[in-house]
Amino acid sequence: MQTTVLISGGGIAGPVLAYWLHRHGFAPTVVERAPGPRPGGQAVDIRGVALAVMERMGLLEQARHVRTRMRGMSVLDPDGHEVDRSTEATFSSGRLDSEDIEVLREDLVRMVYEHTRPGVEYLFGDSVTALDEDATGVRVDFAHAPSRTFDLVVGADGLHSTVRRLAFGPEEHFAHHLGSYLSVFGADNFLALDDWQVWLRDGDTGFGIMPVRCNTELRIAFGFESAPLPHDLRRGDALRQLVVDKLASMRWEGARLADAARKAPDFYCDAMAQIRMDTWSRGRVTLLGDAGYCPSPLSGQGTSLALVGAHVLADCLARAQGDHRVAYARYERRMRPFVTLNQALATENPGGPASEESGAHAKNALSLDS
Repeated sequence: MQTTVLISGGGIAGPVLAYWLHRHGFAPTVVERAPGPRPGGQAVDIRGVALAVMERMGLLEQARHVRTRMRGMSVLDPDGHEVDRSTEATFSSGRLDSEDIEVLREDLVRMVYEHTRPGVEYLFGDSVTALDEDATGVRVDFAHAPSRTFDLVVGADGLHSTVRRLAFGPEEHFAHHLGSYLSVFGADNFLALDDWQVWLRDGDTGFGIMPVRCNTELRIAFGFESAPLPHDLRRGDALRQLVVDKLASMRWEGARLADAARKAPDFYCDAMAQIRMDTWSRGRVTLLGDAGYCPSPLSGQGTSLALVGAHVLADCLARAQGDHRVAYARYERRMRPFVTLNQALATENPGGPASEESGAHAKNALSLDS
């Protein structure tokens, strides 16, 4: 009898875990609130040991084929005058001669989904609403689908994880605000950038702009310093309007950037925060990726933690032959030092990139076969 595993979250961590669980003989089901693989999002990095996970999945060459290919970047003052430039590195991906890979998040999500679809059950347009565990499994209620019982449940549903809230308690017990917010959205390439990024900081706001899709589109990452904002701002268009107003007040290209944010169908904005927990598991439920140990985009390691965590969790469950108590304990022992090092990348130098030495150590500080 196959061990059934419900995975909440169809981004990167969840489908990668589903892939490895299917390979190990488990029966994974992925439930995702969105109607399909989510589009949009910033460029993300696959670094260090995470590259080995991609290689073992047979996706490394495909990822290299769709990687971003920047020639360099310019740093601008608030009036748009260039004050620095580099043809050796960019703020988004690091050194351009690195073996690490930068890809658009939506490309990685699509790639992993297509690779896993043949062996994984996907429930799109639905979400978990309740968990009820007993000695034999976890009864899961869904917003739309009939209730079902699974042997195990994994929350891979991001910073604002529903599974974490249901199994462990309110988000505020675990979320640690890092003093800023990040908005990401797409636009036409109205700056005519040619494989070249631009970065600008003005007081407590700043942005990075990079061209994608053969220079036909832009991905704009806009950040601003702020204490935690009222929860009500996450509803409707209040947060979008806040971003639009802040962009409109900037000098260089503020009006066009504000207009792009106002119109973007893929608009995203959220707090820069980390999730820190004493344990990621409770009974038959465990957490994966941002749901359990979000390092924040400031670390540059969220995607790599998701890829590596999924591989390690599946490996631990396979070695324990589905005994979740043994598997979850081993998963935490193996992953926690790696998580701690990578979360520190976002806090060791607030407002700036981590040192090259600490970044290199963090991204490789775990063996997939330990």
